[in-house]
Amino acid sequence: MKVLVADDEKNIRESIAAYLAAEGFAADTAADGVQARARLEADAYDALILDLRMPRADGLEILGWLKEDGPRVPVIVISAYGDVRDAVQAMKLGARDYLVKPFDPDELVLRLRRVMAEEAVAGQAEAGRRALAEGAWIGADEKMRAVRALVEKVAPTPSTVLITGESGTGKEVVARLLHALSESAGGPFVAINLGGVPENLLESELFGHEKGAFTGASERKRGMFELAASGTLFLDEIGDMPMHLQVKLLRVLQERRVQRLGGTQAVPLNARIVAATNRDLEAALAEGTFREDLFYRLNVIRIEVPPLRDRRADIPALAGWFVEKLNRQMGRRVRGIDPEALARLSAYHFPGNVRELENRIERAYILCTEDIITTRDLGEPFSRAGRAPRSGRLHDQERALIEKTLARHGGNRTRAAEELGISRRTLLNKIKEAGLDS
Repeated sequence: MKVLVADDEKNIRESIAAYLAAEGFAADTAADGVQARARLEADAYDALILDLRMPRADGLEILGWLKEDGPRVPVIVISAYGDVRDAVQAMKLGARDYLVKPFDPDELVLRLRRVMAEEAVAGQAEAGRRALAEGAWIGADEKMRAVRALVEKVAPTPSTVLITGESGTGKEVVARLLHALSESAGGPFVAINLGGVPENLLESELFGHEKGAFTGASERKRGMFELAASGTLFLDEIGDMPMHLQVKLLRVLQERRVQRLGGTQAVPLNARIVAATNRDLEAALAEGTFREDLFYRLNVIRIEVPPLRDRRADIPALAGWFVEKLNRQMGRRVRGIDPEALARLSAYHFPGNVRELENRIERAYILCTEDIITTRDLGEPFSRAGRAPRSGRLHDQERALIEKTLARHGGNRTRAAEELGISRRTLLNKIKEAGLDS
């Protein structure tokens, strides 16, 4: 966590910065208001400790600037002048807390951690509300920004798209964004999970049937291809499609026409086709379980959705989104997830990806008895009480993740902690537990 200390008294600002560094914070200093503003404009800080009486620009001026045009950062005001009017004015301008010099540095650290925790929870809620308003697309991580950029480039074209990625990564979210940004946005978005429909019903579901086409076909039925007319047809888990239906799908894609079971008339196809799979289709080609000609028809544009463990920066916003969604569904007002619980979530490898994160948040939300979710609500493997002993060693996957992250940042523990989404002190504890500090 990075903190800026702005005070015109050199010994005070340097002693505060040194104490914060000993407590695991990264601390910069500024000698006056102008220097503080320059640092805030040039770099991102998690908190600001601000003296009210400074030359060139005092604390109240800086607070006014932050409120109107500056970056969002929680502020603790400090002053040798115990003037209540100054304190009231500072709080009106957005300061989160107020300390009168001289003060106990432990008290400052306690208040600093509290306001940073409150800011983290507020940030989750804001991210969640924004995601709900924007249609659930969450992708602050660099990898997801690249996915979004590719979607925006491809969406206006009629090209067939193949979306790949592990189960639970959000492939349907990507497909829905493709539809929303396409020229077919005014038409329907029709989705079918090919692995979730019994094989004897799948052909009728996709292509439809005429009355009397088979026993039980008492009336004509339009298939998914027809229902998606002028819109988008999303074929999820395309890798599970039976071989005999792969042949028929290939013909539909080639001829852009659909023929119902038992029918003689071909119906024109004018739906955008988007397919998705969590299987390795290249391996399926080699095994002979997926047709090569169909693969190339589908794989015109390929979008790979990264697993959640490779985009941990998105976990806080996703968690906030799920909490806000549950608030709306259940009529409660849970503010978010406390920083320690969020740090544990951010360090977890999530084999089930976003779907697993959503399930764990929903469980914690239901069990939560306060207005904030804690590690106790998350349960195993996140709560201290629920974690099984590991002989003083971290889980192998977590240990490997920490080693790789440290190596990527040349051993810089502050930067590694920021990427992992945990505090520097938590990372130091994990390094010690893993025996990586030798």
